[in-house]
Amino acid sequence: MIRTERLCKYFQSNGSEVRAVDGLDLEVREGEVFGFLGPNGAGKTTTVRILACLIGITKGRAWVNNLEVGQVDLKIRAQVGILTESPGLYERLSARRNLEIFANLYDVGDVPGQVEKYLRLLGLWERRDAEAGAFSKGMKQKLSVARALLHEPPVLFLDEPTSALDPEAAKTVRDFIETLRGQGRTIFLCTHNLDEAERLCDRIAVFRQKLIAVDTPEALRRQLFGRQTVVHLARHDERFAAAVRGLTDVKHVDVVTSDDGGGKLVISLNDPAAQNPGIVQTLVGQGAQVQFVNELRHSLEDVYLSLMQNGAAPGGGAQ
Repeated sequence: MIRTERLCKYFQSNGSEVRAVDGLDLEVREGEVFGFLGPNGAGKTTTVRILACLIGITKGRAWVNNLEVGQVDLKIRAQVGILTESPGLYERLSARRNLEIFANLYDVGDVPGQVEKYLRLLGLWERRDAEAGAFSKGMKQKLSVARALLHEPPVLFLDEPTSALDPEAAKTVRDFIETLRGQGRTIFLCTHNLDEAERLCDRIAVFRQKLIAVDTPEALRRQLFGRQTVVHLARHDERFAAAVRGLTDVKHVDVVTSDDGGGKLVISLNDPAAQNPGIVQTLVGQGAQVQFVNELRHSLEDVYLSLMQNGAAPGGGAQ
C-alpha cells in the first residue's frame, strides 16, 4: 500500500546540506495503522509530505496505493487524506462551508450528504453554521479530520492528530481512528504520544533521518528486553534464587528485597507460560510463600528510549 526505496530528502540551509530523510526503506501494509515515531526534527513530517505529494523527492522512490510518487501525483492526491499538525482552516467561514469547499475540490459526488455525514460523526453538526475561527483547538482538529475524509480516501496520513488537545477531544479523535481501522483504511500516524501509538498501531517504526527499527510494539519489546517473570515472595531467602537459577532454560535471576523482609525474583525466560508452573513448584518445594506471579511488561517508552540510545533491536527489528 505504501512503499519507499532508499527515499531521501535534502534541504539547503545557510549553504550546507541538511538531510531530513536519508535512505528510508519502508513498507506499510494495506489496512493497518502504522505508527511513525521519532523526536522533533527527525524527518517524520517531511516523509508524510513526500508521500502525500506535497514536496518532491531528492533521491529514491516511493509508491502510495501502487502509484509512484513523482509520476502520477494528481492521482495519488485524490486517493489520500492528510491531517497536518497545524491544519489551515478558513476561519471566517462556517464549519459546513469549509467542508463544502474541499468536497468540491475533490469532486465529491454528494457534497451536502458527505459534509453532513462527517460533521455528525465528529460531533460538529450542531455547530455547522458557526465560524471555524470561533472553535476550540479540539473542535478545529475534528473539523480537519472531517476535511481529510470527505472524499473517502483509502490512505490517511495523520501528523500529531491529538497534539495539544484536551483529554476528551483527544479520546474522540482516537476513537474515530479506531473506527477508521475497522473500515480497512491504511493509516500512517505520526505521533509523540507513545501510549496512543501502543493502543492504536498494528506496527511502529522508530525513525531519526534513518529507519532504526520497525515491528509490532510487542515484538520490539521482546527483542530488546526478552520476557521476564516476577515472583513476589512473602519472605526473602537466598536459597530461593539459587534454586531457580538451577532450573533449565532460566537465563537470569535478579533479586529485589523489601524493608519488610519480603522480596521478588525477576526471572528471564524464553516461554513464561510454559516455565512458570515449574518455577512456582520449585519455590514452594524450598519453603517459599509465593504471593503472586506476573510478567514484567516494559512500556513502549522503554522501547523507544532504548532504540534512540542504542540503535536497532537485536535481529534488526525491520519487518
